[in-house]
Amino acid sequence: MTAAPRALQSAYMNFAKLETHSPFNLATSGVADAALADLGVTLDDLALHGENRYGYLPLMERIGARFGVDAACVVAAGGGASFANHLAMAALLSPGDEVLAEDPTYELLLSTLGYLQAEVRPLPRRLENRWALDLDEVVARLTPRTRLVVLTNLHNPSSALASEAEIHAVAAAADKVGAKVLVDEVYLELMFRDGAARTAFQPDGNVIATSSLTKAYGLSGVRCGWVLAPADLAQDMRRLNDLYGVHPPHLSERLSVVALDRLAGVRARANAMIDANRAAYREILDGHPRLDQVVFDQGTTVFARLHGEDGDAFFRRLTGGFETSVVPGRFFGHPDFIRIGLGGDVPMTRTGLERIAAALG
Repeated sequence: MTAAPRALQSAYMNFAKLETHSPFNLATSGVADAALADLGVTLDDLALHGENRYGYLPLMERIGARFGVDAACVVAAGGGASFANHLAMAALLSPGDEVLAEDPTYELLLSTLGYLQAEVRPLPRRLENRWALDLDEVVARLTPRTRLVVLTNLHNPSSALASEAEIHAVAAAADKVGAKVLVDEVYLELMFRDGAARTAFQPDGNVIATSSLTKAYGLSGVRCGWVLAPADLAQDMRRLNDLYGVHPPHLSERLSVVALDRLAGVRARANAMIDANRAAYREILDGHPRLDQVVFDQGTTVFARLHGEDGDAFFRRLTGGFETSVVPGRFFGHPDFIRIGLGGDVPMTRTGLERIAAALG
């Protein structure tokens, strides 16, 4: 059997950086960028330098306190959730290890697994089942060679929510074959409307969680990403990061502390945008005869199956004639789908949705 070529790039990230800059950009999955003024940042909050041997302790302590875990279980490596995922998977896997990854899922997870030379097997999540995790499917696809199960919650691209009980049921099944479960919880931050944060991670379990402040709060420039892992594994990840970024820019660490202390304001801003955009989506596109879809009450994305056209053809027509961007479904392994983002500026998003409706006819 010939091994697949090692992945050395992400097709999706190249697309996102170069091809989604239409005036009405609904290809993004996060909340529109916040400003420093939204955080009330002053120069007194910042410093160029600070102690970071294996983590900036004030940041690790705030993340740990937020989730009710010891700071020793927190890896605050910077780089957002994308780098958190990379670091976690690199610490957990060796070339040739078998990984069960949900399908559809975020392309950068798969391309990173390809870069790490893992052997990826799909775990189907189906529109007909409202994109839910299927425990029977998990059990059927786990093998004695499986070392890791990779999930997103909220699910990217559909925004489906899995309960902690469902995640822990998957973890219990994985534990029987000696596998761990990695859950990217970056969109779960959208669920913390009362300010109380939750996670599937348990210090004595086999679930590792990653997240960031990027998607839910419009704080992508801060690059505050983290891993929650058992303390010994967390330290392995910190040591491994010596081969990558060593440690994040201290300005970003300081801004991350400020952001965590002042999330209420940016959370309210984000919720107002998402609620308005979801209402507009339901008014304009819910029930459209050319779309098969589930529009959830949470999340910033809708993953819809197109009738009569594949996602790439629709994307070209939409950008060319309607100045609007979405994500073609091939980036999630489903060419007949599109992903539509609901986290943008409210007037822009509404106009983009109207243009999608016009393009659908």
